[in-house]
Amino acid sequence: MTNETLQELLGSWFPNPEASVASEPVEVTEGEDAIEAKEPINPSLLEFTEEGSQFLNVLVKPENLHQLMSKLKTTAETSFDYLFCLSGVDWGTDLGIVYHLESTKHRHSIVVKVKTEDRENPTFDSVCDIWRTADFHEREVFDFFGIKFNNHPNLKRLFLTDEWDGFPLRKDYVDEINMVVK
Repeated sequence: MTNETLQELLGSWFPNPEASVASEPVEVTEGEDAIEAKEPINPSLLEFTEEGSQFLNVLVKPENLHQLMSKLKTTAETSFDYLFCLSGVDWGTDLGIVYHLESTKHRHSIVVKVKTEDRENPTFDSVCDIWRTADFHEREVFDFFGIKFNNHPNLKRLFLTDEWDGFPLRKDYVDEINMVVK
């Protein structure tokens, strides 16, 4: 399946509603008929890019993550049965996850990204129930980035000790003892 075909299919699963219209009153001067300003609201559910990559990149809202991932695996046309990489990312203002998926049946791949601005309590739904390999990947992301996964069966530190303070792969992490800054 080409990236364009894959994008069309995913777009049909999560159609972007046509921009709805919100009305806000506008001040009018004496003698004019009353008018209203209309401002379109576009609640985009998925964003697609290729970002100079051979893979289609999809940015999904956190509330749609688990539903999208489940459909990507179970739908016959996509059959993304192989989660070959799950990485935590600190984009500076946002924390997120990047998932690399492949269909061993159809030989196509996709990159799914999800992010949140909540650096104090970053939380996403676990995909362990969809791909068992996500178990240790999500534990690693929790360990190094502090991102929590809803419904994870055993979310605890994987590499660092329970006494470790902070999350060393975040850009704002500071450790005077263990860090060498040039």
